[in-house]
Amino acid sequence: MKLFFIVNPISGGVNKELFLDEAEKLCKKYGIDFHIYKTTGTDDEQRVKQELSSYKPNKVVSVGGDGTTLFTALVLLDTNYPMGIIPLGSANGMATELFVNPKPIEALREIIMSEIVAGLDLLVINNKYHSMHIGDVGVNAQIVESYAADPKRGMATYSKYFLEELSRLNPFQVDINIDGNTFSEVVLMVGICNARKYGTGVPLNIQGNPMDGLFEIVLITKIDGKSLIKAGLSRFNDNFSDNQSGRVLAGKYAEVTFDKPRLLQLDGEVIGKFKNIKIKMLEGSVKLITNRENLYLKN
Repeated sequence: MKLFFIVNPISGGVNKELFLDEAEKLCKKYGIDFHIYKTTGTDDEQRVKQELSSYKPNKVVSVGGDGTTLFTALVLLDTNYPMGIIPLGSANGMATELFVNPKPIEALREIIMSEIVAGLDLLVINNKYHSMHIGDVGVNAQIVESYAADPKRGMATYSKYFLEELSRLNPFQVDINIDGNTFSEVVLMVGICNARKYGTGVPLNIQGNPMDGLFEIVLITKIDGKSLIKAGLSRFNDNFSDNQSGRVLAGKYAEVTFDKPRLLQLDGEVIGKFKNIKIKMLEGSVKLITNRENLYLKN
């Protein structure tokens, strides 16, 4: 067996060397050939593709957080290489969604052992941007923008901006055409979901399934801020749905129009302001190495 590791050395401020030392010992113990690529932020996509072409691994291992997972998935589009996930970022939301073992070395053992490869969905936005997890327009996008500009990290900083945005909620108009059906609503937030929960653990879309060939648009029309604050920002659970109201639309293609250009974030990254958004489902486009503990697997 040949493993190709794609490692983001700086994701989440987590030291990857401890894991890589353990991974090297494990591979050498069982005679597994391996190659490690560490991203630099310069021409990574092209370099990874060149090294994959020459190395020809059996499995590719993404080592980092949600951003690294998405990068690896995009590099592997239109290839036959299956991808496994090692959760080593500040927010491992997608790994958690996909029932990846939270212990990195155990996650690697499962990738090595598993022969189960299943299709994972991916979204493409405006024919240019991609999302594997959750994106949104509205209150949370503003939080993400403020958080990204702050040199401080952690739940305390996130909480600060969360409370600030709750204090100045402004509803806005949105029109949606999804799989030929049209809807119009005044909302506080529009969620674009391929999964259920944000990386922070906050559930947004209880209907989400990243392996069913459908995405969900969640229209949030009311948020009970007092209930959320009382629950504690670090202890959200699925009861979040009791503190919000709106509707959930599911489909494979949608066009979304806002009253004016509004801020969009995808998978924790601020993309920019858009008045119109087109969302397309790329069903099963990522070959995911998983196991039977993944409850999304089709029986």
